[in-house]
Amino acid sequence: MKNIILIGLPGAGKSTLGVILAKTLGMRFIDTDIRIQERCGMLLQEIIDRRGTEGFLGIEEETILSLNEDQAVIATGGSVVYSSRAMDHLKAGGTVVYLVLSYPEMVRRLQNIRTRGVVLARGQSLREMYDQRIPLYEAYADIRVQIRSGRLEDAVTRIADITRKSG
Repeated sequence: MKNIILIGLPGAGKSTLGVILAKTLGMRFIDTDIRIQERCGMLLQEIIDRRGTEGFLGIEEETILSLNEDQAVIATGGSVVYSSRAMDHLKAGGTVVYLVLSYPEMVRRLQNIRTRGVVLARGQSLREMYDQRIPLYEAYADIRVQIRSGRLEDAVTRIADITRKSG
């Protein structure tokens, strides 16, 4: 089975769902945000604060391009879609699953926006970030799975079923 790459907005559940999906399918789990933190020795928000948005996006791209995984569930950061090089690298090794999340649900889930490490351009609102990223997620997605509040297991089952058939 190829890699399963999870993309989506902050708060969509990529990391949480990814761990359960990896267990369900007997695959390894990789969280690219954790890889970035390990690489830099800082939390995501610290990297953004010290190196700026562009600096962070460069580190994110380098981290993704360094991945050479097989049979892994890979949870990406929500901003990975800003790099076509990173996304092309990920798509070459697997199936990209877009976890679709509504704007109101994203806002409800993002309680710690200032410390979470969400990439926002200077002065950019959450709504503007949402509107900017949706077309990118759509463009890169091989599979789309709607995320509903409290229905994580349903999403895991749907993704597992689809990827087993296509893998």
